[in-house]
Amino acid sequence: MSRLKQRFNSEIKQALQEKYGFSNPMLIPVLKKIVISMGIGEASKDKNSLQDCIKELTQLSGQKPLMLRSKVAIANFKVREGQPLGLKVTLRRKRMYDFFDRFVNIVVPRIRDFRGFSHKCDGRGCYSLGLEDQQIFPEISLDEVKRKQGMNITFVTSASTDKECFELLKLLGMPFKTA
Repeated sequence: MSRLKQRFNSEIKQALQEKYGFSNPMLIPVLKKIVISMGIGEASKDKNSLQDCIKELTQLSGQKPLMLRSKVAIANFKVREGQPLGLKVTLRRKRMYDFFDRFVNIVVPRIRDFRGFSHKCDGRGCYSLGLEDQQIFPEISLDEVKRKQGMNITFVTSASTDKECFELLKLLGMPFKTA
């Protein structure tokens, strides 16, 4: 069991139970999954760039990404049917907790001019953030990176409100802006 999962079971669950007074322990919010997605844009036209994006996302997540393809052709956007548009990885269980631990303790301190993440959740207990550069992850070799590539990370929780989601992520170690 990862150290973050152990800390969640021993400390964080009890803190959330005390703060919100849940009658049933199954109502305590938990982190369900982490979804990392990356739009590949111009890399879809070059096979080598596409392979580089797949390799980088595989390195930082620990599993092979799913390639998202267009369903219909849109002439105005120069998109053909079946053309690769993005990559995504869904992390659950041990890999999810390991990624979250590495993200909070290693990756976030490497973000330039970082002042904390905003407090905005989506209203259903999920929190999303965007990163401009994949080079902040220590798994990715800086010598092999040919171009900057951004990504979106979504933390899906079982919280029913934004306050519960925010409090869960804060207790797990996510650095948010101070008001």
